[in-house]
Amino acid sequence: MTTPSAGGPVRVFVSYSHQDERLMKRLSTHLAGLKKQGVIETWYDRRIVASDDWSEEIDERLADAQIVLCLVSPDFLASEYCYEREMHTALEGHDRGTKRVVPVIIRPTDWERSPLGRLQAVPRDARPVTTWPNRDQAWIDVAKSLRQLAESLPASKAGRRSATKATARASKRP
Repeated sequence: MTTPSAGGPVRVFVSYSHQDERLMKRLSTHLAGLKKQGVIETWYDRRIVASDDWSEEIDERLADAQIVLCLVSPDFLASEYCYEREMHTALEGHDRGTKRVVPVIIRPTDWERSPLGRLQAVPRDARPVTTWPNRDQAWIDVAKSLRQLAESLPASKAGRRSATKATARASKRP
């Protein structure tokens, strides 16, 4: 398993269909606490700037990610790019042990027989986010699962302990 250098935040790549961008933004809002606490840093394709080679940028970020969140929906499964390129590349890394892939079921779809079907999905019981009476509860479940996974990566634990100790030492100085 690839681990963060010097215990920095775990690098998370978000793979999603642009049809689901509104839901991806809600997820991002619910992950803000993890980002502010230095547990994770996220990347998704809307961060590509003008003149960048978008395909190359996506490939580099996907290769560098330690965790890949696949926001599963009918549009995600129908997308050639999401399904054939991003998901398959992520699963190859998962199978090699260089990254972890997490299916995040955001809308009802027949995903269980896809290559993602063998992996533990979130939120709880793989219940699609849009079917929860309170979607915030679903997103909280996703965020807690991601925290647990990120903190289980060996260097991420040590890195945050070191950062916490350094902060504590600095605060004790006169």
